[in-house]
Amino acid sequence: MKDALEWYAMNQVEQLSPIERMIRQQVIERGIRDERLVAAMRSTPRESFFPPEGKQFAYLDRAAPIGFGQTISQPYIVALMTHRLDVQPEHKVLEIGTGTGYQTAILSKLAAEVYTVERVKPLLDDAFERILSMGIRNVHFRHGDGTLGLPDVAPFDRIIVTAGAPMIPKEMLLNNLKEGGIALIPIGSTDEQMLTRLQRIGNRLEMTEICACRFVKLIGKNGWSE
Repeated sequence: MKDALEWYAMNQVEQLSPIERMIRQQVIERGIRDERLVAAMRSTPRESFFPPEGKQFAYLDRAAPIGFGQTISQPYIVALMTHRLDVQPEHKVLEIGTGTGYQTAILSKLAAEVYTVERVKPLLDDAFERILSMGIRNVHFRHGDGTLGLPDVAPFDRIIVTAGAPMIPKEMLLNNLKEGGIALIPIGSTDEQMLTRLQRIGNRLEMTEICACRFVKLIGKNGWSE
């Protein structure tokens, strides 16, 4: 009986669409059940954010190259970071590292406004066209050094950094994050970082370590040198 039940469960999963299978196996079964986040991921076709030669990797449980030495994070990491960021409908969010715009699109469905910064202009241009073609209108795109933040439109309720920094960019966070605001950023060496949650309490940052991770380098004044 046990073998029959296991076969039935496996067969049911195999009949799901790739996006539903991804959400079931890589998000919900790993403990992330936030309904707003799951709905945002379900309504965002991940394959649309991959170059033509990489679409077959869209729903796999791993990061994938997107060109220019950059990667798109695995679905679970996108879900985990977004979940721990705790984005609310009234929030203004800063994303550092647009990439292909997948994380951007997820954030746009959870927040009031998203500002996203990318240093690689071709990636930014493609993400702009991709996001616009999906009818998303609450994202503002900037080209430049994301490690400086965007003090001209700060403060932000939430900040998410999608590349690994050698150390906490304290000055940037204090200049860009609202009182009580939350930032998520990978901190550590080029080989492995610790995904870190930082909450602004006055002029200090309260730190919580989440899990080990591995991202491409955060390049810029408050990151790694190119």
